[in-house]
Amino acid sequence: METIRIATTPFEGQRPGTSGLRKKVKVFQQPGYLENFVQSILDTLPELRGGSLVVGGDGRYFNREAIQVILRLAAANGVRRLIVGRGGLFSTPAVSCVIRKYKTQGGIVLSASHNPGGPDEDFGIKFNSANGGPAPESVTDAIFARTKTIDRYLTLDTPPVDLDQPGVCTLGETEIEIIDPVRDYADLMEALFDFDAIHHLFNSGHFQMRFDAMHAITGPYAIEILENRLGAAPGTVMNGVPLEDFGGGHPDPNLAHAQELVALTHGSDGLDFGAASDGDGDRNMILGRNCFVTPSDSLAILAANAHLLPGYRQGIRGIARSMPTSQAANRVADFLGIECFETPTGWKFFGNLLDAGRITLCGEESFGTGSDHVREKDGLWAVLFWLNLLAVRQQSVAEILTDHWRRFGRNFYTRHDYEGVDLEAAEGLVDHLRRLLPDLPGRQLGAETVSYADDFAYTDPIDGSVSERQGIRIGFASGARIVYRLSGTGTSGATLRVYLEYFEPNPALHHRDTQDAMRPLVLIARELAQIETRTGRTEPDVVT
Repeated sequence: METIRIATTPFEGQRPGTSGLRKKVKVFQQPGYLENFVQSILDTLPELRGGSLVVGGDGRYFNREAIQVILRLAAANGVRRLIVGRGGLFSTPAVSCVIRKYKTQGGIVLSASHNPGGPDEDFGIKFNSANGGPAPESVTDAIFARTKTIDRYLTLDTPPVDLDQPGVCTLGETEIEIIDPVRDYADLMEALFDFDAIHHLFNSGHFQMRFDAMHAITGPYAIEILENRLGAAPGTVMNGVPLEDFGGGHPDPNLAHAQELVALTHGSDGLDFGAASDGDGDRNMILGRNCFVTPSDSLAILAANAHLLPGYRQGIRGIARSMPTSQAANRVADFLGIECFETPTGWKFFGNLLDAGRITLCGEESFGTGSDHVREKDGLWAVLFWLNLLAVRQQSVAEILTDHWRRFGRNFYTRHDYEGVDLEAAEGLVDHLRRLLPDLPGRQLGAETVSYADDFAYTDPIDGSVSERQGIRIGFASGARIVYRLSGTGTSGATLRVYLEYFEPNPALHHRDTQDAMRPLVLIARELAQIETRTGRTEPDVVT
């Protein structure tokens, strides 16, 4: 089969962010746009020639068409073996699982994570390295450099591969294996958790739960694991069929976008447990009856209780949290006598620590939690961890949460998101804050005294790489913090995220309403950054 060489010219703006390249679908549909980026990956990573590659995505609009393009380019560039999820589907943590299990040279993930899907919405592509994790900056920088000089791509003129038929076929000299996208991941979960204990919980007659798959990729995974293997009642998984537009919803598992599930947990007869995952399956939200567990608290609770679960009975080596995540995990690490690392936002920063054996658990406040079982955050893994914990401790979510605060104190925490902000205005706001930083220490803001103010920089303890300008931190003498950061996960405008926390050691004050407790800090954050003046926004779009 003859390889076809197609002349091309570079497209502007193909720099991969912390989660790969994300643009609107119509951008990716431009002739040559996806081809240029995929060819740049193949040109940058010579180990893929003669190697193996995993390919799959979250099923959003343009997923199938993109996979056909990738298969033709990969075969034309000499990739020896391609492992593809049936229907073109793979959750992001499942891609990591399959890369690691079959020892491939990497994988291509097609997803824009929690962003909306559809013809007028978002699409994304990223490369995961042989460890199963997002490519490090050295690789993404090299890919971007290649996109700026590319002058040709290689492809084949072949009919589409049948993605729905399991088995092995060939494309030129390349072997393509279509596999069940769920089985390997489900087997790994069964090795980590006590499925018998969770099965008993489901069949106890007094436990009710729902898992909201948000018409995204985790539907098939949750049905297989929760309903088929663990015996949860049929219908436990809500919105379990993946749809190209996620049913018109926003597949982001938070209090604003999973309101149907949240409502089911309210009241005296509310669910005992509710959980949700996002578009590509790497995020999670945990709910109890009348109870929301912040991702920051969830990481700390999992760390404090990991020894109770089969996969972690030997103890954990360390914890890592992203800088904006609350410091609750630090208190657990101090108690356990283990390291706790503060990294920039972006899962790839955990990869070196995991590979070096310095940490076992890691998490981000943006609803991402994970461990050393894969190299991605893992939504369904976190849900199973909580279910196993409920089964072992025989307590409610609220009781476990209250007990944790009693032992370690409570880090009150909230995040305010201002979405779709004019990019120039958002960057002007951050520049304004940067100019203030040198004069802030010692200054009185409301009832708080500033003890430090900086633009967070991180030196990787494993490879020595330095990442600068990772978020504005304002710390107060009381231990409270305000963090400002522009998110890189959207495709239009900018999302300004404002993170706020303060520590409360007194159990008598632990059950205050979070937003009421945080109001003085919220006012300081808005006035200091001149949010309303600079963005025109009087309120955040999402509060978590």
